[in-house]
Amino acid sequence: MRLLLVRHGESVDNVAGLYAGSRDSSLTNHGVLQAKRLGAHIATRSSSMGSVRHLFASNLQRAYQTAEAIADACRSQDGNSTVTLDVIRVEELGEKDFGLSEGKKFGARQTDDGSESPESMRFRVDRFLDHHLGPVVDQLLAEDATVVVVSHGIILNVLLKALLSRYPSKPASSSEMTERHSVEYLASWSNTGVLQACFEFSESNSSPQLQSTRVIHMVVEHTNNLDHLQGLKKTRGGIGSARFDSRQRTMDSFFTSTSKKRKMDDAKK
Repeated sequence: MRLLLVRHGESVDNVAGLYAGSRDSSLTNHGVLQAKRLGAHIATRSSSMGSVRHLFASNLQRAYQTAEAIADACRSQDGNSTVTLDVIRVEELGEKDFGLSEGKKFGARQTDDGSESPESMRFRVDRFLDHHLGPVVDQLLAEDATVVVVSHGIILNVLLKALLSRYPSKPASSSEMTERHSVEYLASWSNTGVLQACFEFSESNSSPQLQSTRVIHMVVEHTNNLDHLQGLKKTRGGIGSARFDSRQRTMDSFFTSTSKKRKMDDAKK
């Protein structure tokens, strides 16, 4: 089984340089393109890393809209598959709450702003592992399957640290992540950056008299992978950084609909 930890696409508050934890900042037009690129990339790799079986996301729109783009691409790739892939929104995956600093410019935080504590974030993450991801790992461990979690930069680091505590790397393949376990931020995530990990298990038998137990290990394979964004450039003139509006028609859809209308008119003649 493989696990993909994904940060959401570019948001309006990202562009503005604002602290946005619990603020429900929407994706920009560029952020939507990033999410669609990521979705297509994951869908086309299903043959090599297994199809996406579960998709979890924060309940903030910048995360679950990114997750929906992944789900849409996977459904299209499956074609006639009867397997449904729904985005499961989980409140525990929300970003750190910056308290009174929410919406303020980077660098303008107050010393005592009531921001969420590391202990509170870890409690949320452990609850997500206990009730959602943990059971899925137990179920799919030996299968050729992928699980995707779409969330936010800070809480993803808390989740990564909790995962490495619960599923340590094998001693012989100790990763840099395990060695840096005491560091606050184990990895970095750009918008739609992907951390890829695989789960393996081994039999542990410390004594001949005791029954062997299964030990699950997590091995980090890639961090902040952005292969899906190669060649993608932000639209100039502020359009790319603007808030995405699903009611807007793209240039492609405009010309497509115009072409269809012309064909219908020709058929009537």
